[in-house]
Amino acid sequence: MTFKVELSVRDYECDLQGIVNNGVYFNYLEHARHEFLLANGVDFAKLAEDKINLVVIRAEMNFKDSLKPGDRFVVEVEPTRLSRLKFGFLQRVVRMSDEKVMLDALIVGTSVNEQGRPFLPDAVDSLFIPYKG
Repeated sequence: MTFKVELSVRDYECDLQGIVNNGVYFNYLEHARHEFLLANGVDFAKLAEDKINLVVIRAEMNFKDSLKPGDRFVVEVEPTRLSRLKFGFLQRVVRMSDEKVMLDALIVGTSVNEQGRPFLPDAVDSLFIPYKG
């Protein structure tokens, strides 16, 4: 199941070239992941209060084209299980005017407890297809 969030480029997100700065795409992807979690009953802030921290351990981004001021776009999120303790989010940024893929990404994460040890709490574990490894 692919989760989607619609957004628009704001002028201040663009650099001197008149395109979205590459670092801003991390914000778009993160926002969509947080919305995905909330839509599925997982409150990122509440987990942190409970000393459960979701962390990104790897990010791969393939830039295809550039968004410009005023562009409307969709950030897609597709959860995937990578191992017993790692999960992934396959993500795409798609410009709405022509459905062109601007970026695709794989964000790999896990969750860690207060001692920094990886584990997956049930609320997070249930979002991903069981790992058969």
